[in-house]
Amino acid sequence: MATVSIRGLHKRYPGGFHAVRGISLDIADGEFLVLVGPSGCGKSTSLRMVAGLEEVSEGEIRIGDRLVNDIAPGDRDIAMVFQNYALYPHLSVRDNMAFGLRMRNTPRAEIERRVSAAAAALSIESLLARRPRELSGGQRQRVALGRAIVREPAVFLFDEPLSNLDAKLRVQMRAELALLHRRLGTTVIYVTHDQVEAMTLGDRIVLMNHGVIQQIDAPLAIYRRPANRFVAAFIGSPTMNFFHGTIRDGGFVAAGGAARVPLDGVAATVPSGDAVLGIRPEDFVVGGGDEDAAAFATAEVTVAEQMGHETLAHVSIGGATSIVRVPGNRGVAPGDRLPLGVRAGAMHLFAADDEGRRLA
Repeated sequence: MATVSIRGLHKRYPGGFHAVRGISLDIADGEFLVLVGPSGCGKSTSLRMVAGLEEVSEGEIRIGDRLVNDIAPGDRDIAMVFQNYALYPHLSVRDNMAFGLRMRNTPRAEIERRVSAAAAALSIESLLARRPRELSGGQRQRVALGRAIVREPAVFLFDEPLSNLDAKLRVQMRAELALLHRRLGTTVIYVTHDQVEAMTLGDRIVLMNHGVIQQIDAPLAIYRRPANRFVAAFIGSPTMNFFHGTIRDGGFVAAGGAARVPLDGVAATVPSGDAVLGIRPEDFVVGGGDEDAAAFATAEVTVAEQMGHETLAHVSIGGATSIVRVPGNRGVAPGDRLPLGVRAGAMHLFAADDEGRRLA
């Protein structure tokens, strides 16, 4: 196992595209760190620089005490699992898992020990004689994981490893990855565009956009206190609802006056003027204000997505669409008018400019 330290990392391509813009972070020994963000944000490029598959334009990468900028990928003591599995079609599962060890002239008995241990950990002992074409997508992913595990590396690198699986398999493999990490205790850097994967797997999340780190924190800390409007919109499904308006007279008034809410205990800490109010779908209270919620607006339901345990009600507030989580035992239908309140302490205020930094 090892720590990973990244300082002032840049990646510039010959055409002038600046993919990664001076990121710095420290990854603890045994930590599961997730790089997440939209396509093109620089997360995979950052991972590939750690792996040695992309040249570093500027900055330093250290694995343990070693500066690895100029060290070949095979000598960095890392193992990488890709999106496309990258299995050799003509080799059996056993030989796929053993291939890297044989290239390093590992003794046969040691290869057998490691392959057997990894196969047992991943419950693929019965598949060792098969070829990749005889396996399902989930089984192929387990083989790819096994090939990485037998290396016994200091750091595991995962580049969107679950994106080719169907929804049910993704949920299953997420749980298996979490258990595997707990068992092995190896440092993991994991890249995904799926914020659910990031929230459920990571000890910490690094959220990127346009090659820049937007926020680094524990998953629930990012969810509960996003640093800016981009983070607030990206983390959470369904996404946070946003209302443009004005802070004045100790409260927030949405544009057009369709909604208003007092900012008790907050108004004194933020300046009056234009702002954006963020409210997560589960933080609305259907029925309006009570002792635990402040009255907000009356909304009309336009679409009701019945999920069983809950209903996602798409509502119109002053012509703008928002989403409200409603308990599944409460009937909601298009055309219904719902009085909405907001739970105490559940409002997020952001600057109205493009940066959208957090105000409160």
